Amino acid sequence: MDHKRLHYFLALAKTLHFARASELCHISAPTLSRNIKQLEDEVGVTLFSRDNRSVKLTREGESFIDYANATLTNWQRFRSNVQDPEQTIYGKVSIYCSVTASYSFLHQMLEQLRLQHQHIEIKLNTGDPAVAINRVLDGHEAMAIAAKPDKLPPQIAFASIGYSSLVFIAPRNASLLTEKLARFGDNIDWSELEFIVPEQGFTRQRLEQWWRKHGINAKIYAQVAGHEAMVSMVSLGLGIAMVPKIVLDNSPLKDRVQVLSDQKEAPPGFEIGLAVLHKALPDAALKALWEIAQSLKDVNSLAS
Repeated sequence: MDHKRLHYFLALAKTLHFARASELCHISAPTLSRNIKQLEDEVGVTLFSRDNRSVKLTREGESFIDYANATLTNWQRFRSNVQDPEQTIYGKVSIYCSVTASYSFLHQMLEQLRLQHQHIEIKLNTGDPAVAINRVLDGHEAMAIAAKPDKLPPQIAFASIGYSSLVFIAPRNASLLTEKLARFGDNIDWSELEFIVPEQGFTRQRLEQWWRKHGINAKIYAQVAGHEAMVSMVSLGLGIAMVPKIVLDNSPLKDRVQVLSDQKEAPPGFEIGLAVLHKALPDAALKALWEIAQSLKDVNSLAS
């Protein structure tokens, strides 16, 4: 059986969407469809029920997932044993994370990976951390660095690798906003300030909970995808924002903003970790990176 078709099958089984699966496999949707049909002809059963609006696994397709995973794992193990008596791990791991995570947590992980497993290939995509776990659930990437949500999806395995507190920031350079803050002193009237907020995600939820707790009728100046852009907008004097401290610590603009504090208790921070699908953990390459991340947990943990 063609191992390439097994990879195609697993991509479609994860996404249940021909366009997304073909993107993951770096082939066209018609090529993917043709290979799936040839695989179904070879095994003699229909693996997917599909129409113009949806793709679903059949009962036989659900069973075939275990076969495909086991076959590819055994093939990788056999190839490693034959090609390298020391059982070198081969494979590819796709990762999604924020820009900040790519040069903080991920940098150390990949440094160790390069030393321990030189034959594992990494594909990295960066973007808004608010969608990190959904990227894994939807099958775009096998692994993500993400904030741990209050309710973790049951399909997701999560390994904590650090922690970040949340801080309020304002511009440091003279502006109308800094003049207003100077008048407030240590007792800030938060309802009189304009906020730059994330479009969605964990930080947005924490901020809205904090507003409700303290009865703050917040004014929103802008909604932004990504914490790094929020720091930039604050440094320009466009508003204040609440961001993870790790983002501020790693920002090239950190000297152009100031951390705000008053008598109110700051919102709680959050764990940062690796998110993968439980069913993907047997993959040797992914598991190698998972174990490296866990070994670096104490090094990467941040004080709140």
